[in-house]
Amino acid sequence: MSADERWIARSEALTRLGVKAQTLYAYVSRGRIAARPDPTDPRRSLYAVSDVARMCGEGEEAEASEVRRPVVGAAARGEADIQSSVSLIVDGRLFYRGLDTVQMSEAVTAEAAARTLWDAREADPFAELKPRIDPIVGGATQRRVLAVLGRRAIEDRSLRAHDAASLKREAASLLSEVVDSVSGPGPRLYLHQRLARGFKTAERDSHLIRRALVLGAECGLDEAVLAARAAAGGGAPLAGAVMAGVTTLSGRALTEMDEVTAYVGEARRDPDGAARRWIGLRGGVPGFGAAAEFGRVDPRVPALLEPADLPADLRAVLSEGEAAGGQAASFALALALTARRLDLGPTGAGDLLVLGRLIGLLAHAVDQATDGSPIRARLRYVGPEPGSH
Repeated sequence: MSADERWIARSEALTRLGVKAQTLYAYVSRGRIAARPDPTDPRRSLYAVSDVARMCGEGEEAEASEVRRPVVGAAARGEADIQSSVSLIVDGRLFYRGLDTVQMSEAVTAEAAARTLWDAREADPFAELKPRIDPIVGGATQRRVLAVLGRRAIEDRSLRAHDAASLKREAASLLSEVVDSVSGPGPRLYLHQRLARGFKTAERDSHLIRRALVLGAECGLDEAVLAARAAAGGGAPLAGAVMAGVTTLSGRALTEMDEVTAYVGEARRDPDGAARRWIGLRGGVPGFGAAAEFGRVDPRVPALLEPADLPADLRAVLSEGEAAGGQAASFALALALTARRLDLGPTGAGDLLVLGRLIGLLAHAVDQATDGSPIRARLRYVGPEPGSH
């Protein structure tokens, strides 16, 4: 079987599985079926035929037909089977432990969203938290986040030394300490209000930070989640497991965010021209194209941007980009526009991404330590035969 034959189009995957598109997207979100962009049309996705065959009950036959042949790309990564009760995307909607995320973002605090994701709704792990007397301050936001995580990874005990309740209290302590490092000294307000103080954002606009944190906390399985859960499964301290996820974000997610931020800066001056230039150079506009599991529109985007009251130049970035590329905005673009609206600086969108995802990565580490099944992965050796040199 050639590398191209290992991937099939959506229509064929749906026919073989006998499911609707939303179910296929859910399988991808949960990591049960691998997907990749179609090299001939990046707006479309291809799906791993071996995963589709396995879901159809043809796994053994499919595997037998691939007799120890070297593979490349996503198919070479092996397969990780992870059970999670943290979040689910179905019918184009994102749910945190069964609760609609968009609805939550209308009113709940980041603390409340964290308690939902951590399955800590009965007892408040944020109660009676006190600030650390020697907080890490100074430097860029993401540097402070990593510094706090690194210090706590050295200080704290293994996940295996905790029961569920103490683990959730440690998650709250860790999140609060990170926020303190960003916000600096001041009143013990809600997390988003403390961050607004650190970002020098007007109190009347702090609700946008709250919405960004709640909406961006979690979005299913990706490399960062896998890294955090693998470290948690190995018994790392909670901060160490989360640090594995945050540093993984520095790869693709933050690189893409930097590109989207740069595009927003360019497009503010000439939105139509910038979109057409990017299409000519790259075949698409940065920040446009919802994740496949959502369908065409990521519901988190309007939930964040509609209350933002964007100025005319940022509205033009959104409308002209959608018109030029024919795709709806991604959540990365929503974060970039929000960061620009709040004047958070060139790294503001990435800062919001990391701080929001920190809540979800904590959820996955806690979930893996308390309720997660062992992560089963297969590594296929495709190197030289022993003694061949």
